[in-house]
Amino acid sequence: MSQKKPKVVLTRKLPDSIETRMRELFDTTLNDTDVALSHDALIEAVKTADVLVPTVTDKIDADLIAYAGEQLRLIASFGTGVDHIDLAAAKSRGITVTNTPGVLTEDTADMVMALILAVPRRIAEGDALARSGKWHGWSPTGMLGHRINGKRLGIIGMGRIGEAVARRARGFGLSIHYHNRKPVHPETETELEATYWDSLDQMLSRVDIVSVNCPHTPATHMLLSRERLSRMQPSAYLVNASRGEVVDEQALAELLDADHIAGAGLDVYANEPHIPETLRALKNVVLLPHIGSATIEGRLEMGDKVIINVQTFWDGHSPPDRVIEAML
Repeated sequence: MSQKKPKVVLTRKLPDSIETRMRELFDTTLNDTDVALSHDALIEAVKTADVLVPTVTDKIDADLIAYAGEQLRLIASFGTGVDHIDLAAAKSRGITVTNTPGVLTEDTADMVMALILAVPRRIAEGDALARSGKWHGWSPTGMLGHRINGKRLGIIGMGRIGEAVARRARGFGLSIHYHNRKPVHPETETELEATYWDSLDQMLSRVDIVSVNCPHTPATHMLLSRERLSRMQPSAYLVNASRGEVVDEQALAELLDADHIAGAGLDVYANEPHIPETLRALKNVVLLPHIGSATIEGRLEMGDKVIINVQTFWDGHSPPDRVIEAML
């Protein structure tokens, strides 16, 4: 690579310390407004940048990549998921793609565990009641929920986050079940006392809480279809802090409304920032604004990874977090 500083374009506002370091190292264009770039602005960015630093809110599809100038050699995404980037189109243009894996594992697992606790114990409903001025004090039958100790947790996707969720859940007395492309290492399975299900349908009908922790890929798009959601027990809960596109939102809302599923905790949605009114109107659903990874520590570590990926690539080496399509 050339010894000149690469022209780096950030599509969103990043933590100040990260932006300052990037300005020191690279010829960096910032987005001080933190408003998502328009399609025309993204086109201009890929035409002029050596390195594009997008986030999950930016659609880097084949049409956009077709506008890329010859100088665009790296897309260093600020985030773990890469479903917003057309990896095949990038590869065809000789553009390397990186992400920021690992640093969000514990933060996201914490949020999943928070939702696992919040939904059965009706935390959001209780908060609303306490604020309303209509609470008349404790009663033996007031705000009854369900305990989670002794229940079965079914994890869909036993990667880093899935395992971190399982370790937390064990501490709350949940037994661990999971569905994955293949079983985890025997030592991990023994440590977690986890039961592997090669059939997702069979697992869904037998667990009390379902946690979605798989990435969004063509293979997992609408993985939890109406038919699969209908297999859940009427007393079961669904938690999703992965990607909204993995779940049929309309079917989920209808099944929740009809009490065919007891409740849900959602941090992600299929068409963010739009959240369907059918979900927002339900009392048995806890809704969060995609904050599973939203910690100061996590964002700083993500920024550090972006910097390392850009600098390593520009120095002529393979970046540590290069995304290979076949690995997804």
